[in-house]
Amino acid sequence: MNYRKLGKTGFDISRISLGTWQVGGRWGSEFDHKNADRILNLAVDKGINFIDTSDLYGDGESEKAIGRLVRNRSERIYVATKCGRKLKPHISESYTPEALRGFVEDSLSNMQMETLDLVQLHCPPNQVYYRPEIFELFDRLKEEGKILNLGVSVKKVEEALKAIEYPNVTCVQIIFNMFRQRPAERFFRQACKKEVGIIVRLPLASGLLTGTLKKDTKFEKADHRNFNRKGILFDKGETFSGVDYETGLKAVGKLKKLFPGKKNIASIALRWILMHEEVSCVIPGASRAEQVTSNLSAEDLPGLTEYELYQIEEIYNNNIKPMVHHLW
Repeated sequence: MNYRKLGKTGFDISRISLGTWQVGGRWGSEFDHKNADRILNLAVDKGINFIDTSDLYGDGESEKAIGRLVRNRSERIYVATKCGRKLKPHISESYTPEALRGFVEDSLSNMQMETLDLVQLHCPPNQVYYRPEIFELFDRLKEEGKILNLGVSVKKVEEALKAIEYPNVTCVQIIFNMFRQRPAERFFRQACKKEVGIIVRLPLASGLLTGTLKKDTKFEKADHRNFNRKGILFDKGETFSGVDYETGLKAVGKLKKLFPGKKNIASIALRWILMHEEVSCVIPGASRAEQVTSNLSAEDLPGLTEYELYQIEEIYNNNIKPMVHHLW
């Protein structure tokens, strides 16, 4: 396992880490603690020491499973959680220091911890980035010993750039993959200047970049890939990185021709992300233990060649960029 520093946190974290949106089962399904325990313990066995969760995942059950993991292991495991998305309605006015403090207290209780390594605002509305009192709250929580660091999970590059104007923001979680390349244009450079860590989420574009999805693939009723392609429940950029499904499949077909003999190109997609040294870590999810092993196989791949990188950029420029690049 290779490790990188997570910005101003000072944490040395596994560059392939674990996101837990699906750790207790498929999206929208009942949380399975036995399955979660298998996935989480295998991840730590394999050298993963950074786990990302949210108070929203499994309605707090993901946090409980991670807290149990930390208590039962001797390794130093860095835990990042998120808060804010439980607010209803999810608008700027709902964001108050009192509400967010309550969410942090709930996460501490769920995980049975005294201090949280990292708390991230969970894709807040745009107006929240212009409210200093929200960011100042986390300085108070740090002084009280309840958290060590503040981060932000964002939807758009512009939000990321605004977030890192606050000196207490230590890292930003952002979507970045072969089908979402805009963050590398300016944000990565600015984040490095401010020593802000970069956590890459949705690195496989909701499974598109595994190369295993097909035109006739059926998704379960509760799966966001079934109902959220147009952003019915949340930002459509979260599902397939906002790429039209059939358009994405055609682009993936071209990627697979670039890497013949690969039925699953997930490891290549992850290795492409890690070619960007500004990235602190990538957090692919796993709903089965074997997916952890599959994700980590990217560590065994050599760096992509200049020709491969050029061809990937051409596929993006010709097939994806005109439709989505300007949106996020």
